[in-house]
Order: sequence, then C-alpha cells, then structure tokens
Amino acid sequence: MNKISSEQIQPQTAFSPDFFKSVHDELFNNILPYWEKHSRDTRPGFEGFFGEIDNSNKPDPDCSRSIVMTSRFLWTYSAVARYTKDPRYLEMSDFAYKAITTHFWDKKNGGVYWSVTPDGTPDVSKKQIYGEAFCIYGLSEYAAALKELRNDDDEAPMKLAINLYSRLELYAKDSDCGGYIEACAEDWSPTNDMILSPKDMNCPKSMNTNLHVMEAYTNLYRTILIVFPEQKDLQIQIGRSLKELVLATTKYILQPNNHLGMFFDMKWKLLSDEVSYGHDIEASWLLWEAVNELNDKALLDELRTIVIAMAETAYNEGIDFEAFCMEDFQRTENGKVVRNRNRVWWVQAEAVNGFYYAWKITAQEKYAKACIAHWNWILNYQKDKEGGDWWNELDVNGAPILSEAKGGNWKTSYHNGRTCLELLRGNDK
Repeated sequence: MNKISSEQIQPQTAFSPDFFKSVHDELFNNILPYWEKHSRDTRPGFEGFFGEIDNSNKPDPDCSRSIVMTSRFLWTYSAVARYTKDPRYLEMSDFAYKAITTHFWDKKNGGVYWSVTPDGTPDVSKKQIYGEAFCIYGLSEYAAALKELRNDDDEAPMKLAINLYSRLELYAKDSDCGGYIEACAEDWSPTNDMILSPKDMNCPKSMNTNLHVMEAYTNLYRTILIVFPEQKDLQIQIGRSLKELVLATTKYILQPNNHLGMFFDMKWKLLSDEVSYGHDIEASWLLWEAVNELNDKALLDELRTIVIAMAETAYNEGIDFEAFCMEDFQRTENGKVVRNRNRVWWVQAEAVNGFYYAWKITAQEKYAKACIAHWNWILNYQKDKEGGDWWNELDVNGAPILSEAKGGNWKTSYHNGRTCLELLRGNDK
C-alpha cells in the first residue's frame, strides 16, 4: 500500500475494503507466521519461547524468559483461534500453556514467577502483579478457545485464571485507597522490590500495572461463563472489582491534563511528570472496552467524555504530523523537558486501534484519518519487509534502532496482533 497523507483520505472511503484486506494480510501473512517460525525453543527440557531474538532473527537460547512474553503468546493465538474458528492456531497456545504450567507456576506458593531460565529454574521469583495480570489475560482466553473450538471440558486453565484473580484480590488490592500494588515477594508477603523494569520507577503503584489488571479482569469477566456458566456470582464479583478499578483509574491515574500519571505512592501522590503517549491512547480504548463489557450505561455515558478527551489529547500532543506517527514519551530530566521522538512498534499499534475506537465513538473524520495514517506508517516503515514482523523502534528519520531486539520478553505478537484483530472484529460488526 502506498503512503497516504491525511488530506488524501476521503470520509466515504476512510475504511475501505482494501484497508481491512491489508490488516488481514498483515496479521495472517506476516505477524502470526513470523512468531510461529522464530519464537519457540523446542529443545527437550527447554520448551518455551526465546527471551530475545535479534534483528537477523537469531534467538539467544540462554536468555531468561518472562511470564509476560509467554502469556502474550498464549492470548494472541487463543484469540486468533477464536476469531477464525481454526483450531490450528491453538498449537501455539498449547505450547505456551505447557510452558506456563511446567516452568512458571509456583507450585508451593501459587501464582507465577516473573521470569525463569531456559530450563525452568526461577530467575526472578517475585510476584510482579503486571505479570500475574497478563497470565490471567492469556489463561482466560485460552480456556474460552478450548471450550469453543474443541468442546474441551478441561477446566484447569480457567481455574488457574480464577486462582490468580483471587490472589490479586487478597494480596495486591489496596482496599483503602484503591487500585493494585506493583509486586509481592515470592510467598506473596510484602516487598520493597516493586520495580517493573529498568525503565520504571521503584514505587508502590503505577499506571501500567493497574491498566493491565483492568485489561485482564475485562477478559476474565467476558470469558468465565463460557467455561463455567453456573458461576454468575463469581462473574458479578469480578465485575465489581473491574468497575472499582475503572473508577480508580479515572479518579487517581488520569490527570487534569488528560494524560495518565505514570508512578505513584500508596495514596496516589504523583511521583513523576512523565507522559507516555502510547499508554494514553491504549488506555482510552481499554477503558471503553471494560465498561462496555460491564454493560453499565450510566458509567459508559460518564466515560464517553473522558476517553474522547484522552484520545484528543494524544492526537494533539503525541503525533508527529509531518510523518503522521506517534512519538514515545515526554518528561522532565534535571530541570529540562526531554521528549523521546522515536517510533516504537507498540505505540504505533495502539495508536491505530485507539483512533479507530475514537472514530467509532464520535464518527469524527480526523480520527479515521489518524488511524489510517498510522497504519500506513507501519506498512511503509515500522514493518520489516525482509525479516518479518515489525522493527522494535525507529529513530525520528525512520531508521531502525538495531540495538532494540526484534523479539523477546517485551516484544511478541500481542500489540500488533491485537490491533489487527480489533480492526477485523470491528469491521465484522
């Protein structure tokens, strides 16, 4: 597809059949085959996903593997299997589920380790709530896929998801101030080691963790009755937890400037002025999705103004309109405002989906233009046309930053695969 400027996109052709065909082709002819081919370590005793794949698609077999990566593969291929009704995609899901239950599940204390070595030895054994949440996300989708595609009565995946939900409610939920803390020790006792990654602050609460707990609870709420139709009371309980988290997000995490705060103390005092444009646009549609699942009309009406303000702010402040792609973040360092203008793969993916949602909610043409313009940026620049999938990060001139790995613990089929699925599902309705 040739690059199209926003001025060239006409309202009546904004989302043409060719657009959705390109989305379909990208998902099924590039993203999914790439990870099926390159991500799996099939050596006996080491079965799992490589923790790092370089830009020549060479894996590092000695790199530790994260629960986030493994759960994201589990979710993606389970979701694709459900969408296509093609059980072939469950092969990757089965592989991911086996890795989780064999290597990541803490059989003594419950929950999942943050990371393990290739042979399954715990590497970072603390219970990082971000990772526990992604495991709920993947397990619940997998459980639904097994039921729908195989008519499989195996209840174990959903039971594990429910077990994790119960542990988060017991150990990670802040019943006094709202939201969820960052981490617990291996045995679920308190810990001072809260930090999610080297890029993050060691603090009690963060936007990122709470955003993805919300995402996980949304999916658990959506899928639990597929496997356990009699568990309506539990679904109501999950829905209550989800609504409380939505309200905490809009009350504490969302700032008056319509950006999300990033890092907080226990009482939601903001600890940083950093703005992440990708998280802003991602949260706008995840909030909308959560309340849609709850079917809470009053809350949905209240949220409409909020999520559109978030999308509008991301549109006005996050986009490089010359290239028509979204930049990474902005923050103050040593008294100076620093803006990272690099083009990160997941930020572009979430921009496509977030502006698509904004267009669906408002019917404003500019959001359709933004969605398509970001998609065209991806196809023209972010996509690795020779090596497959997408470049992790590009500089402001559109050149790949080769020090950033093509795949691994933080880069899988999840962000770009999910964006494609969301667009295709939206077109089917």
